Amino acid sequence: MTEPIYLSSPDVGALEESYLISALRSGWVTPFGPDVDAFEQEVAARVGTTGAVAVSSGTAALHLALLGLGVGPGDVVLVPTLTFVATANAVSYTGARPVFVDCDPRTGNVDVGLVADLLQRLRARGERVGALIPVDLFGSCADYTALLPICAAADVPVVEDAAEALGATHLGRAAGSFGRVGALSFNGNKIMTTSGGGMLVGDDAALLARARHLAHQAREPMIQYEHRETGYNYRLSNLLAALGRAQLARLDEMIDRRRQLRDRYAKLFAPVPGVELIGAEDSGSNCWLTAIRVHPQRSGWHAADLAAHLAEWNIETRHVWKPMHQQPAYAGAESLLTGAADALCAEGLTLPSGSALTERQITFVLGMIDDFVTARTAASST
Repeated sequence: MTEPIYLSSPDVGALEESYLISALRSGWVTPFGPDVDAFEQEVAARVGTTGAVAVSSGTAALHLALLGLGVGPGDVVLVPTLTFVATANAVSYTGARPVFVDCDPRTGNVDVGLVADLLQRLRARGERVGALIPVDLFGSCADYTALLPICAAADVPVVEDAAEALGATHLGRAAGSFGRVGALSFNGNKIMTTSGGGMLVGDDAALLARARHLAHQAREPMIQYEHRETGYNYRLSNLLAALGRAQLARLDEMIDRRRQLRDRYAKLFAPVPGVELIGAEDSGSNCWLTAIRVHPQRSGWHAADLAAHLAEWNIETRHVWKPMHQQPAYAGAESLLTGAADALCAEGLTLPSGSALTERQITFVLGMIDDFVTARTAASST
């Protein structure tokens, strides 16, 4: 097979085309329109919140959420170190300072015990903690059962970064619904896409109204253009919202395909010593990306070895996120670390997981992995 097999390609087809054509013919091609309104209502209903604000990206959603909470210079915001840089960048946009927290080595999600310790430490120093941003990594929710009471006791609001987790659940409750507000992403590689886009979801009507105002350049409701504060061009277009509505209608189908693929990976790796699926015990995951951890002292090979083998066959993989405390942009940032994120970064690998993968592609990927494992096992036994 010569064509590239990607990690998580957009899964679009005839339904998406029909929604886009309908939106084009309606004449609503601006950042306003009936599809934007309907998309917000439909996503809110899916997540189980009373409101939603469609925006241009998940990063924009996080930024607006923090601004709505009054986060600014002099504040600190707790951020998992194992995340994409957008989570930390949104904090920096406000002038606040991110403080990084290590992860649970089993799931990659934020270590709840460390959060409790760090909140006590910051409070003793007199720091104002503007928010905690837990990240639902690779489509699995953080442990909100344990996390929310800790944050409530410390009077620290939670902004849920559910960019990777739309459609996932924690004990039956939907990702995006756990904090004061939740942020979703519809980037091209996410579980569903609007090409580029995001959304704020929540029950805090005042916070959502504030976000909507700022996302529309903070324009005042007057005949003339009047702006009393700095706003942002964070609006989502009606055309992209139409694409999102079609994707949302197919979300359960797309999640089911990713879950079936994860099950096949689990079956393949089950007899392989030293290899485990990260977060495999989470039945509520949307399985956005299937990630494995390779313990080289037991397996006899490294995650990078498998990545190199698959790359030879044009199969894309990606190492687990490089932790924020390792990023040059955040060198010297305060962190509470155990080494868990460093280990997952070194030993973790995400595998092709998209719902658009054909059976032929899936069979090829599984076969190439099986060939690699078989060869390594034979080599180690000689």
